[in-house]
Amino acid sequence: MKINIKKSILVLCSLASLVGFSASATDLKVGDTAPNFKLQATTGDYYQLSDYKGKQAVVLAWYPMANTRGCTIECKSLTEQGHLIREFNVSYVMASVDPIDDNRDFAEKTGADFPMLSDPTKSAAKAYQVLNMFNVASRVTFYISKEGKIIKIDDDITPKSAAQDMANTLAALGIAKK
Repeated sequence: MKINIKKSILVLCSLASLVGFSASATDLKVGDTAPNFKLQATTGDYYQLSDYKGKQAVVLAWYPMANTRGCTIECKSLTEQGHLIREFNVSYVMASVDPIDDNRDFAEKTGADFPMLSDPTKSAAKAYQVLNMFNVASRVTFYISKEGKIIKIDDDITPKSAAQDMANTLAALGIAKK
């Protein structure tokens, strides 16, 4: 029964990504203070947005579910072309509501060389208003200034070009290079 439920969720999430379901109805907007979070990463460390305040900008890329097609393509883009993002004074992470073990497996399979955060309680996803009707995160990327303010919300993500698109956005936002 448990396997059938997971397969059903995977099918629904795949369908949602095909029809372009996003969280564009978010009440968060550019200029708002980004909600703080404390989430465990695939490395075992905990990450808090407040740790970056005053130090560097953050890119928080929410994704629906580990080991699904679109999420795998996006993760591989960030892994294979992460050097484009690392040129900027920014930390970037991917986050989902998956359990940490699912994200560890996903990170290993994709060779992710950046933190992948788990939010199994969905508290951070709720704060960022990215939970969709399937109770998983929609694919939405938040660009957060080093002052902790949201400077861009992108819900039009192309998984294959995610890294290049992030680098282009960082440049357009005037984020300093290292």
